[in-house]
Amino acid sequence: MIINSKLHYKLVFSFLCFVLISSVSNSQENHAQSKLIHKIDSILQSHVDDSKIPGAVIQVKQGDAVIYKQAYGYAQKFNYQHQLLATPEKMTTEHMFDIASLTKVVGTTTSIMLLVDRGVISVDDPVSKYIKAFGTPDKASITIRHLLTHTAGLYEWYPLYYRASNKQETFKLIGELPLAFPVGAQRKYSDLGFTILGEIVEIVSGLPLDQFEEQNIFKPLGMAHTMYNPLTKGGNYKIASTSFGNPYEYKMVHDPDLGFQFKEINPNQWKGWRRYILKGEVNDGNAWYAEKGVAGAAGIFSTVDDIQKLVDMLKNKGKVGDQQFISANTINTFLTKDKFNNGLGWMMDPENSFMKNGPEGTFGHTGFTGTSITVVPSKQLSIILLINRQQMGLIDNKEYYNVNSIRAVVFKAVMEYVK
Repeated sequence: MIINSKLHYKLVFSFLCFVLISSVSNSQENHAQSKLIHKIDSILQSHVDDSKIPGAVIQVKQGDAVIYKQAYGYAQKFNYQHQLLATPEKMTTEHMFDIASLTKVVGTTTSIMLLVDRGVISVDDPVSKYIKAFGTPDKASITIRHLLTHTAGLYEWYPLYYRASNKQETFKLIGELPLAFPVGAQRKYSDLGFTILGEIVEIVSGLPLDQFEEQNIFKPLGMAHTMYNPLTKGGNYKIASTSFGNPYEYKMVHDPDLGFQFKEINPNQWKGWRRYILKGEVNDGNAWYAEKGVAGAAGIFSTVDDIQKLVDMLKNKGKVGDQQFISANTINTFLTKDKFNNGLGWMMDPENSFMKNGPEGTFGHTGFTGTSITVVPSKQLSIILLINRQQMGLIDNKEYYNVNSIRAVVFKAVMEYVK
């Protein structure tokens, strides 16, 4: 009985120690999480309060746990005359955003991944294998890899809608444009390159780009609120508003100081500018005017929850539940840095504000409308930040508010939390 009593007391003492240690650990964890939330909340809410951004949605996830998910501010604050709405539309976590150049990775890069994974194409195939216009002496050495890494030498941007009014005319025009620099010589971010990747997806699959992505990416991953041209789908979607027409692209064409003047383009020869608030129409002019809302470079609308489904697949090495959606080998191919410090489609340079000084293997992308994705595989971590910055209009009629400082502070705070 004495021995049993001593054993009993030891067990009770051990259990109490375990409970105490667990309680302290949980308390510390809760304190750290509260500190992180306070930091994120203060940076986003202060930017809304100071009228630097209209609204935002953020989701931070580690492993299977959502650490923080919140909506801020407004999905729409102003009308086309830049007058404050009597009842601005509140932002929610269910709002769809024009994700702009996140289209390049969510849609186009994932499409190319799938085609590579199925053995239909290789990233080192010459583009001319699929598009005859790229068989000319200056373009013959361009590969799919060059397009994915923005090293093909194509123009960074060109007002395609001045000379093309549908996707076939757009593809033909890009094929005819001269190169801006030698193939493989440097990385110059190019919308045109991803437009051509979209063409390759269509040629190889035999499907329009939006249909291929819907059937092979969005539906299989359960991304029911991810699509091009949401206004044509008949759903009662909540959509965050973006810009007052296309004022910045108008400046790109008309202002020689921005560096987008082309001798064959008369800025006044095209008059098709939109004169209303964009809500459910892609902001990107080439995607909208020249390609009817569907492009490899821009056009997708999505929600934070839908984007998370794609991100989870990538950070889990291509697995969705027990199913291998894309092979780990293909994921590794696309998320291995090149000599310019970036992956295929995905950005991996730790100098980028949204992944500043991130651990090796960190990847992500941004979109012109204010969207961004950051993934830290070594920490099983992701940050999705969606900001509809264009709803504030151009600052002093020059630029949209630069949200890089917000991205940097959020990323730093999250990394301090998970260290």
